[in-house]
Amino acid sequence: MDNKQFFLTHSKIDVYFKQSKDDFVVTEIPLYEFSNEGEHLILTIRKKDLSTWDMVGILSDYIGCKSRDIGYAGLKDKNAMTIQHISIPKKYSQKIESFEHPNIKILDTTYHNNKIRVGHLKGNKFFIRLKRVFSMDALKLEEALSKIATNGMPNYFGFQRFGIDANNYLKGKDIIAGIKKERNRKLKQMYINSYQSYLFNQWLSKRIEISRLIEAFDPKEIYQQLDIDLKDLKEIKKQPHFFKILLGDVMSHYPFGRIFYAEDLQSESQKFNDKDRVPTGLLCGKKVKLAINDAQKIEQEYYETTNENGSRRFAWVFPTDIQSQFKEDKNHFELNFTLPKGSYATELISELIHCSTINK
Repeated sequence: MDNKQFFLTHSKIDVYFKQSKDDFVVTEIPLYEFSNEGEHLILTIRKKDLSTWDMVGILSDYIGCKSRDIGYAGLKDKNAMTIQHISIPKKYSQKIESFEHPNIKILDTTYHNNKIRVGHLKGNKFFIRLKRVFSMDALKLEEALSKIATNGMPNYFGFQRFGIDANNYLKGKDIIAGIKKERNRKLKQMYINSYQSYLFNQWLSKRIEISRLIEAFDPKEIYQQLDIDLKDLKEIKKQPHFFKILLGDVMSHYPFGRIFYAEDLQSESQKFNDKDRVPTGLLCGKKVKLAINDAQKIEQEYYETTNENGSRRFAWVFPTDIQSQFKEDKNHFELNFTLPKGSYATELISELIHCSTINK
């Protein structure tokens, strides 16, 4: 399934990385400050070796409420130590005071006037430890990190999106085609979302391949192959960023804001290079803005008609607060960074070490 193109061009770096509570720590950044008043109790929770759904189930069973009454901003990895915020109705405040669980610790409490909902977060901070790293490879990792800090990285969906056997997208494809029926509503949605993610990843990989072609060859050699006007291709080649913006790309202000079409490529490419806006890719479905002109020619190859609502996703993101430390005595390479919501830390690691199948 995974034939994605990497942005960086260095050779594979052999390290050991496996998600665990000691080597993978995620801290959620809330979208807003909590008011300390209102009808919802806000819990800051540290969990380990549990998915967010597992945690919600344990809490709802303990306090006696329905799982849907517990709010959370995003799903966090099971194989990690994660700190996130959840909301529960205020009437359960006393009950939660006596809660204890070996894998769940309540770090802080406050109140707010609305329930936390999916998407109510700015992003996530990560701490990751790579093991069995040699000194020469540590230097290569530092160099790759520096390039990512300057240029950003492709915003691929991570392996977590595709299930244990990496084939959830095939089930989604069959559901959309009417070949497969799935009665469980949550599973059906998960499979369809997986297929949308698969198509997005394939499109993004194709765009990186095209960008590399434009960087490497004279426009006269490739303009017919790319079906782009020679004059336009010459201008595209001048763009300062590796990932080339095409006429008709759907752009978004970054890290949030409205979406619009790329018309003045010189201006848009410079603002992209300045991290002010980014091109977006399609999560196919209804009620979504589609690319036009040259960008549409490529996007249509990865479009699937579905009754689900579609959306746009950043094609590129810019990790911030990047720090690293090499502990030579242990052969550990430790790094900290922040990503916007919806981006995968494992994809940054994949780009760094050039290995798509990270140890799980």
